[in-house]
Amino acid sequence: MVQESKATKKENTIDVDKMINGYVEKAHKALDQMSDFTQEQVDKICEAIATAGEQNNYLLAKMAVEETGRGVVEDKAIKNMFASENIWNSLRHEKTVGVIEEDKEKQLVKIAEPKGVIAGVTPVTNPTSTVIFKAMLAMKTRNTIIFGFHPQAQKCCVKTAEIIRQAAIEAGAPSDCIQWIEHPSLEATSKLMDHPNVQTILATGGPGMVKAAYSSGKPAIGVGPGNGPSYIEKSANIAESVYDIVLSKTFDNGMICSSENSVVVDSDIYDQVKEEFAKWNCYFLKGDEIKKFEENFIDPKRGTVAGPIAGKSAYEIAKLCGVNVPKDTKVIIAEYHGVGRDFPLSAEKLSPVFTMYKANGHDDAFKICRDLLDYGGRGHTAGIHSQNKKIIDEFANKMDACRILVNSPASVGGVGDLYNNMLPSLTLGTGSYGANTFSHNIGARDLLNIKTVATRRDNMQWVKVPSKTYFEHNAANYLKHMPDVERFFIVTDEKVASKFANEITDIISQRRGRKSYEVFQAVAKDPTTATIADGVHRMNIFKPDVVIAIGGGSVMDAAKAMRLFYENPQMTFEEATQKFLDIRKRTVRFPKYNAIQLVCIPTTSGTGSEVSPFAIITNDQTGIKSTLCDYSLNPDVAIVDDQFVEDLPKQLIANSGFEALAHAIESYVSTMATDFTRGWSMEAIKLIFENLEKSYNGDQAARSRMHNAATLAGMAYANAFLGVGHAMAHAIGSTYNIASGLSDAIVLPSVIRFNSKRPRKLAMRPHYSVYRADSDYAEIARSLGINGSSKQELIDSLVNKIIDLAHAVGMKLSLKENGVDEKSFNENIAKLAVEAYGDQNVVTNPSALLISEIAALLREIYMGKDLK
Repeated sequence: MVQESKATKKENTIDVDKMINGYVEKAHKALDQMSDFTQEQVDKICEAIATAGEQNNYLLAKMAVEETGRGVVEDKAIKNMFASENIWNSLRHEKTVGVIEEDKEKQLVKIAEPKGVIAGVTPVTNPTSTVIFKAMLAMKTRNTIIFGFHPQAQKCCVKTAEIIRQAAIEAGAPSDCIQWIEHPSLEATSKLMDHPNVQTILATGGPGMVKAAYSSGKPAIGVGPGNGPSYIEKSANIAESVYDIVLSKTFDNGMICSSENSVVVDSDIYDQVKEEFAKWNCYFLKGDEIKKFEENFIDPKRGTVAGPIAGKSAYEIAKLCGVNVPKDTKVIIAEYHGVGRDFPLSAEKLSPVFTMYKANGHDDAFKICRDLLDYGGRGHTAGIHSQNKKIIDEFANKMDACRILVNSPASVGGVGDLYNNMLPSLTLGTGSYGANTFSHNIGARDLLNIKTVATRRDNMQWVKVPSKTYFEHNAANYLKHMPDVERFFIVTDEKVASKFANEITDIISQRRGRKSYEVFQAVAKDPTTATIADGVHRMNIFKPDVVIAIGGGSVMDAAKAMRLFYENPQMTFEEATQKFLDIRKRTVRFPKYNAIQLVCIPTTSGTGSEVSPFAIITNDQTGIKSTLCDYSLNPDVAIVDDQFVEDLPKQLIANSGFEALAHAIESYVSTMATDFTRGWSMEAIKLIFENLEKSYNGDQAARSRMHNAATLAGMAYANAFLGVGHAMAHAIGSTYNIASGLSDAIVLPSVIRFNSKRPRKLAMRPHYSVYRADSDYAEIARSLGINGSSKQELIDSLVNKIIDLAHAVGMKLSLKENGVDEKSFNENIAKLAVEAYGDQNVVTNPSALLISEIAALLREIYMGKDLK
């Protein structure tokens, strides 16, 4: 009572009118400053906001969950990345300044002008990502924005706004282009929306706030509630449909308003669908539990989800509602038979809970879906899972929804771009159906009432490798005849230089015409940013037209980075190592072509760097290994010449062999693996198991084949990418100085066991439509001649075969056996888990891991679990 009294007294001391007038006055001054900005100035500001949002995605996600008590940190991080990366990618080439459209035949010219000062209202469900999204939208259109944050998310929203405003100012924006109400209250937000000098309202929040926005007497962009149904029609791919819905409802604990609130299933397949949901640890409420659940789950006054429920996990919700469910429950399902006030759970839920209805044919299903939309979801989103084009078309025509999602998870499908080609947005209009002005995903412009049917699509895949790969003994002689080059900058390390540098320079000396070379041999194990800077400095003096990297992965990675920063001196290391969801949509742009050619000649048989777009560089300021990844890093020529691996030490043969094996296995089960890459992966796996032990024991023919296997594995992971194994190996290696390959071998058994179990969090990638890692591992086992009566038996035998191979080449498969101090390890687990989560390789793991799961895996590999 005392605390409430003090808070009220503090609020009463604030002159709300004076505060709002001050914000609006400063916003108009900033608006005037931005009025003559060019498109280039505007885009520079937006890119700065996108970069800042993406760089701080995890920090802001963590703050949001800690403050609001809702959602999942890792999913909110993805939302922040989506708001930065996908939104900016969609806006990047959009013209929003001056003449944006000209029809010479009709003599029409369209000119873009800002609307003015925008009032931005943000929700508690998606707080930080909405701030990034709305601020970028405002800056792209040269508007200024004043935010009214949801009081329960004030701290995380303020932190977000501070970060992006500073980035915008540093990029040239006026200081008051982005502001916010520092002392939040309903009165302050209402006065902001009603202020006569605020021109437009961008409102995302509860129905009351959106209604207030529309009642302000000025243009308002608001959204309606979502009570979207999803219909699983009898022709649907049941496994894929269920996978999509579980993914959708568990993503950020179901708080995206487009997520499925009810699932309508044809009676012909009802039992199969129910069984499939059960496989994914979905809990079906028993008859006597539904009433108790309803009473606690729904607010009886509002008829919608109770405040404490939204955004909680299924297990937490069950406890709040007095129902006992297993701790690993993903989604709670109530089998239902009616819609409306008498059936409370038929309302919007904003949580991993949905109702499931049995339909007698598609006409009955359509009626149930329409009833659900009419009960609090008109205009928002409806989904259908079907292979019947006629029924899909009929569904689209009959549903009063502005987003018709076909064979897609509704939550991450509704926001656009990830699973379809709709405009990416975090403000989803509901059109006149839901008393909205807008019927589409809100973007920088467009005032049409549009119904959109968005069909799921796979992202275009690719295969990109060096334009030329030469192999067999003495393939290095290609350098005698390499065309259009004459200034050779040779990157290597001291040890390799003492053995092979003269051989390379002798070949260059045999070239006809002008030639010159310089040898840079300062690369050490785990090259640092300081080494790269030194190499770039030498290149600036020598001015090469070709770089030759001869050495192991460290040398080749260093050469890639040197070429990148030599040709792009304006790029920072932080930009180059920024994590991305989709390599084609990343915020930071890499060069489209390289003026200087790069030739890579491996002297070990493991990294595959000679054919990959990856480079692992250690930041000498932080000591953290960071991954650079872009196809502009791909070498132009790879020379796989076995003469350079004839005298490798046994430990290096073992380590590099297991690095190649990890590349091959992880790329085979990656969410980006394709029919093209799996062939390379599988051939590499078979070659390694046939030849690694022989190579280790001195067989030169086997060593030659291992050299080829490493390159094949490199081609596979260059295009399919890797998984959490490499992410953990990088973190462990940089912290405890464990060699690449050895760290891969240590984590590989545990990673296979983890990935072969049905994931707790489902991987989000359109190409990876149904979980399949267990089948992939089993297929690897079969290809190696392993017999088994079940997938699990095959997988267990594969893990044992890997362990046997590691022991045969002298490896110890636990961190403890490799000298890692247990106390130090336990102190570092949290840091290692976050560092591994931040690694680019995590993105394509077949299970979308939580940081806590990575930490559990790290604990397991310390002792080495079940190593026989």
